[in-house]
Amino acid sequence: MKDTMISVLKASGGKLLKYFTGPLVTKHKESQSSIVTEADIESEKLIINMIKNGFPGHNIISEEAGYINNNSEYTWVIDPLDGTSNFASGIPWFGVLITLFNQNSPLMGGAYLPVQDVLYFAETGKGAFRNGELLPKLKNKAFSDSLFAFCVDYTEDTHFLNQGMEFYKFIVKNSRNVRSTNSLIDFIYVAEGKFGGVLNLYTKVWDISGLGLIISEAGGVMKNINGNNIQFTVGKEIMEVNFPVIAATENIVSNLTEYIVNISECNARNGH
Repeated sequence: MKDTMISVLKASGGKLLKYFTGPLVTKHKESQSSIVTEADIESEKLIINMIKNGFPGHNIISEEAGYINNNSEYTWVIDPLDGTSNFASGIPWFGVLITLFNQNSPLMGGAYLPVQDVLYFAETGKGAFRNGELLPKLKNKAFSDSLFAFCVDYTEDTHFLNQGMEFYKFIVKNSRNVRSTNSLIDFIYVAEGKFGGVLNLYTKVWDISGLGLIISEAGGVMKNINGNNIQFTVGKEIMEVNFPVIAATENIVSNLTEYIVNISECNARNGH
């Protein structure tokens, strides 16, 4: 399964490179922040076919194709092009994400950045790797000495957006500075220790499940914005679930979630 995941990541990344910087047909999905291109579709077809050839009895969840249920204990969760808006704009902040679940827990996670030709892989309890080399364990650093990524998408939920802006102000005041690609790269930089952390208010299971495993195997943590562990229930319904998440070292996650919980309670008391 590990060999299949790595082969699929590289093959689909190669497919994306053939479309990158070329003319693309793009379509909007849920909102102005969410688009799909022919590259997404072709990458997804390639991934699904390769997984079906290797493991025809496994389940598959994919951002575009939906849920293929074979009643297996194993489920492949796919994002064939993470960072589509970057990709469509000719910006090389994109990649492929695949997670293999055993029941409701990520067993393996892979991320591939095709422009950089860098592949990340993690397996539960076995560490996180960059192009086959073990990533060093993350060291705690001060929030004030960290670059931090903050990511948000279009939403009609004004209350949640306003809360997010409060979180953003806290990050600006307490971190060294803010950077963001709003893609898998933000999370990869956390796993490598380049970013102190990332807060992303809008993610789906295919965006974070494998990256969360990579980060945890590198010595970091990924939590929901209230500081609780993220619970996955694999099935059709999970495709609609939004996961607002924080990924960082334990000390930074605790610092940020404490503030978030306090401001949320304060807003609730004031009727906001």
